[in-house]
Amino acid sequence: MLQALDLRLLWYFNRGIAHPWLDPVMQFLSGNALLVPGVVALAVALVGWGGRRGRVFVVVLALALAAGDSQVNNRLKKLFERPRPFVDHPEFRLLAGKGPSFSMPSGHAAIWGGIVAVTFLYWRRRDVRALVVATGLAVGISRMYLGVHYPSDVAVGWAVGLAYGVALARMAAWGWDRLGRRFFPGWHRALPNLLEPEAGERGLAPSQAPWQRLGWIVLALLLAGRWAYVGAPVIELSEDEAYQWVWSKRLDWSYYSKPAGIALAHWLGTHVAGDRELGVRLLPPLLGFVLSGVLMRWVARRTDGRTGFLFMLALQATPLLAVGSVLLTIDPLTVFLYTLGMLATWRALTDPGPALGWWLAVGATMAGTLLTKYFAPFQLAAVLLASWVVPGGARRWRGAGPWMALGVLLLGTIPILAWNAEHGWVAFTHLGERGGLHHAWSYRPSWTMEFVGAVAGLWNPIWLGFVAWATWGVLRGRGAGMEERFLACFCLPVLAFYLAYTLRARVHPNWIAAAVLPGMLMGVLRAHRAWVAGSMGTWRWARAGLLLGLPCVVLVHETEWAGKLAGTPLPARLDPLKRVRGHRDFAAQVAVARTNMMQGGRPVFVIADHYGRAGLLSFYLPGARESLPDAPVVHTLRTGKVSSQFDVWPGYETRKGEDAVFVRRLASGREDPLPGALKEQFEAVERLGEIEARHKDRVFHRYELWECRRLR
Repeated sequence: MLQALDLRLLWYFNRGIAHPWLDPVMQFLSGNALLVPGVVALAVALVGWGGRRGRVFVVVLALALAAGDSQVNNRLKKLFERPRPFVDHPEFRLLAGKGPSFSMPSGHAAIWGGIVAVTFLYWRRRDVRALVVATGLAVGISRMYLGVHYPSDVAVGWAVGLAYGVALARMAAWGWDRLGRRFFPGWHRALPNLLEPEAGERGLAPSQAPWQRLGWIVLALLLAGRWAYVGAPVIELSEDEAYQWVWSKRLDWSYYSKPAGIALAHWLGTHVAGDRELGVRLLPPLLGFVLSGVLMRWVARRTDGRTGFLFMLALQATPLLAVGSVLLTIDPLTVFLYTLGMLATWRALTDPGPALGWWLAVGATMAGTLLTKYFAPFQLAAVLLASWVVPGGARRWRGAGPWMALGVLLLGTIPILAWNAEHGWVAFTHLGERGGLHHAWSYRPSWTMEFVGAVAGLWNPIWLGFVAWATWGVLRGRGAGMEERFLACFCLPVLAFYLAYTLRARVHPNWIAAAVLPGMLMGVLRAHRAWVAGSMGTWRWARAGLLLGLPCVVLVHETEWAGKLAGTPLPARLDPLKRVRGHRDFAAQVAVARTNMMQGGRPVFVIADHYGRAGLLSFYLPGARESLPDAPVVHTLRTGKVSSQFDVWPGYETRKGEDAVFVRRLASGREDPLPGALKEQFEAVERLGEIEARHKDRVFHRYELWECRRLR
């Protein structure tokens, strides 16, 4: 009976009231391109002009929806496992995409139920309540009209959202009452009840300690959250991560394209947490935690606790740094060592006495940046420039400290030089090719424009504006303190070099990663002076930077949320997570092809067209991890030219008579001929077909497979 009523109501909403003019209206209500910008704009307005009630409302609502959607609604979907209407009843109209999730309860209805619940707790105005209720009802009806949910899905979604909205908001209030009373007594007197934001005392001046304590709590939560994120099946390894993970199975003094530092980082993480995503990415969240905490204290000591806390939040609202706190590439290691070296240099140049310990730390970090990214020349130049800028710094070179630092740096060059001397200096050849030195000089204006635009986006344009403001003060020589001029030595030369290099070749924006933190420290010191002088515009711009950067960072970590808000999935080609999705599916399909070929009775190995694909298959292909390092299953195509670390190691020459699966990525818009080397190496080569690497029903990559029989 209930099922019949459900179907009758669905027929009414899906077909009974159907009309051509209603179709676009319902599609717009269910999700549209204006939704995300509208939500962000409303949140900004409430935080900026909604007073204490508006700010608390935004925070509580965000916490309730994030926890409710992921921990309550998604778990109920998996519990009920109810198929969508279009699965069992194709007679109904379908005006939206076929979502991969289950039907009960409706996520859209639950979200709006949560919004209604929290709104009723904070706002008494009838027009506000009526608008929210009407919007929630309209969204629920649109889900039935589009044919993607049963009426019972929507009803249960509303009920679930109302329940978790009230429950989680009251839990947040209870938690604040307990924790705030104990750890933040001053703030608790100002805000004793999270559900009654206007009831507290006014004019309380928070002390230094609560801001620092709150900062460390936030950083600890971020550390735990990032480890949970990289350990969950949300994103997969990137090509570079998988490729350099393979290096850790063959530790050496150096490698084809990078020094040994990145391989050691992979080795350490996987020996602690195993050969899985969490093991590969164990270090970046920890490095981000340590560096954010150290810089928060550094800023707080030179300004105040609140500014130090806000600076720590600004670091989390910087997309480049947020990504570097998740993915293990050479950048987080270089940024960590370069920044610690900068702080050690300040102490070495300003502390009384010879400061030999600090100079040794400077030398160790320079050796570290050399062994991770060949970045030591930039750091050495910054140290020399800072010695000239800081009063009395040049005299320090008359002592033993700076020369001890140079000695440590020289020791760091030995592994790189020794390995390259043994391997024909291939790393230096690769660096020249990477920088475009093997090409004649040419210039394209688009290179500079792309670089500037990408840097602004990855840095956060508001923070870049603060850096430009501080830089102008340093270059003018007025209004800039000694510390700002010192920080400029570690920021501006890197930016200037790579900006100038765009006149010759394309420059990747992440190459300036080490300059980000010195630049942001310059900006915060300049902004704090203006703030103390009474400039409220400084705080408004800082708030705008946080409100711009934090949502972007959240959406970059899980781009499917943008699809949920907009009502339609983000196209795979525009998805920022494209390079870390679809790889498990890719490896699974290659494994099927390999298994089918093995029916012939001969061993079958895998050849990839690129070192990145070889790394991914080495990590995700069943049995490939266990084959390392002595008998690898996955190789790159041997062409006679050394173009990756795989070409330095022994290849598949010893597998005479065996078969192989050749894998290569399909280039859009063109057909590449089959490499001649492959035809020469095997007796027969036949195309198996194309495969699509998917993540939750979206195609992210396309490949083609070739059957290679009997290696000559």
